[in-house]
Amino acid sequence: MTQNSENTLKIAHQGFEDFTHGLATGEWNDFLNMLTEDFTFWFPNGEYHGLNVGKQKAKEFFEYVSQAFNSQLIITSVERVTSNDTTVVFEFRDEGKRMGEPYKNRVAISFDVREDKICGYREYFGSDGKSN
Repeated sequence: MTQNSENTLKIAHQGFEDFTHGLATGEWNDFLNMLTEDFTFWFPNGEYHGLNVGKQKAKEFFEYVSQAFNSQLIITSVERVTSNDTTVVFEFRDEGKRMGEPYKNRVAISFDVREDKICGYREYFGSDGKSN
């Protein structure tokens, strides 16, 4: 593993810890502080479908996620972590209540890392939101 890969993995793991905390509590400041100003994110559906640009847009998105899940979306297991020099992918299962209805899913997210910040995020999910 190269030094760059080790740093990427270290930054991404800290980001994932802060991301997990944000999902569970609605407190996103630590995660948002890890993002570059030119941060981009891709989301597969809804109001934020497609490519979104900027740290402010990310703040709006993650606050929206907290509202939808009443700040109580819990990651129940991490299935796999895969990485290279610039990107780390986390595959996990999560559950909570979305708009008051039971929710479970399998999700993969990727963080692109530049120096000591996260500059990109992509999310993919594939279940019906009720099973995982």
